[in-house]
Amino acid sequence: MGVSREPMRRVAFVLGGLLLIGGGALIVVADQERHAAVEQARQIAANTEQRLQDARAVNLRLAEQLTTLRSEVAELDELLSDEKGFLE
Repeated sequence: MGVSREPMRRVAFVLGGLLLIGGGALIVVADQERHAAVEQARQIAANTEQRLQDARAVNLRLAEQLTTLRSEVAELDELLSDEKGFLE
């Protein structure tokens, strides 16, 4: 009484092939998602670097304005100083 195992082998072969193809597709999708995540991280880093450069430029401009204002205040302070002692 030999039960034919040929149909079972075919089913196993087909299922194995489907699992192999599905696993390969899953790996491809995961790799694409990883690449997308890496690209997004690079874009965020580039945007952050640009914002940092912009902030540094603003800081430099403000520092120059502050230096000018400090000089003007020093000049005004010298003009308003009480050298004769009238305000005492």
